[in-house]
Amino acid sequence: MRVLITSPIFPPDLGGPSVYVPSFGRFLVERGHEVKVIAFCSDPEPTGHPFEVEPIARGPLPLRYLAAFWRVFREAKNFDVIYVQEHLAFLHVLAAKLRGVPCMIRIMVDGSWEISHRKGWCGDDDIVTFQGKRYGWKVALVQRLQRTWWGWAKHIITCSDFLRGILVNTYGVEGEKVQTVFNAYHGPPADSVRETKEEAREALGLRQDRRYLLTVCRLMVWKQVDRIIHSLSELPEDVELLVCGDGPELEAWQALACSLGLEGRVHFRGNVAHELVPLHIRAADIFILYSRYEGLSHTLIEVQTLGTAAVASAVCGNPEVISDGVTGRLVSLDDPEALTRVLGETLADPDLMEVLAKGGVEAADRFCRTETFTRVEEALFKASGGVLGCSRKGESPGIRPTSGS
Repeated sequence: MRVLITSPIFPPDLGGPSVYVPSFGRFLVERGHEVKVIAFCSDPEPTGHPFEVEPIARGPLPLRYLAAFWRVFREAKNFDVIYVQEHLAFLHVLAAKLRGVPCMIRIMVDGSWEISHRKGWCGDDDIVTFQGKRYGWKVALVQRLQRTWWGWAKHIITCSDFLRGILVNTYGVEGEKVQTVFNAYHGPPADSVRETKEEAREALGLRQDRRYLLTVCRLMVWKQVDRIIHSLSELPEDVELLVCGDGPELEAWQALACSLGLEGRVHFRGNVAHELVPLHIRAADIFILYSRYEGLSHTLIEVQTLGTAAVASAVCGNPEVISDGVTGRLVSLDDPEALTRVLGETLADPDLMEVLAKGGVEAADRFCRTETFTRVEEALFKASGGVLGCSRKGESPGIRPTSGS
């Protein structure tokens, strides 16, 4: 099978798709498929992957999206199926439709809400509130376009049941067309990350006499790192915060830390190389994901797998990863003091941190890379016109490709 994958982000940039796409592309190659990736990428010559990567520079918005459309349109005829990551769905699905090539979309977010929130068209409403309200014509237009391109896709993968519910209940997508496949753990085998907390801190130049909170994310407004910084100001002075990632809110959050006198306790470490993320996780006492929206966080899965206690907002896909008090802690966004309170309680109880960390490790089997990727592979075969049946040697289990695949 020949698969063209499109992505809104690719290493070295941080973000969910930049973890998922290289890992899934490698999996497909290992299974004997031909893969090419077209992605927005800050590296003009991505290397080290067993498939071709065609990067798109992040220029002015209209030009870069037109460039993305043209490249997918140009390449589509050479592939059996196009696997589109949500953020670029419209133009890429349109290119596939014009070329007569089937496509499958992977949904990580309600794009209508994300665009509307970023543009200020829905005020400060969260994704759940957004589903039940009517807004102006701009929001209605984006929702209509989104419903249209979802209709063009052969199949849709959502990363959480929460998102599947939005597609089916809000947008009226046929339930049979939408399949939930959880994100997978893409990091190194947990037993290969041998560094202890102390060794990880030494390797990263961190102090042994501090307690570290960690967040790893794109610095977007809904990630709410500012709320974590405010909570830090209420915690003991030996508690510090590591922020890994980059994005449009970086300068504002740096200024906030300075205004609160926390410039020595909040460490903005930029886009950390993927191979160093496990070291940061192992070095931390608690990982925090306090965003207003998450489809199903790759990093949260990685944190559980590597055995670090996690605290997350009780929204969207997070409760599908964390069972409160068993595999981590869930915090309500409705209580402004809840994050500070939960962090303080957890930091003060090392036994609780150990219980949460062990519970996360035990639950991490649900996110097995081979099992989840095989389900996506099977969905791609169906979308491309493949037929489920007896496999031949060297083909994917339970899948018989059509001629020409």
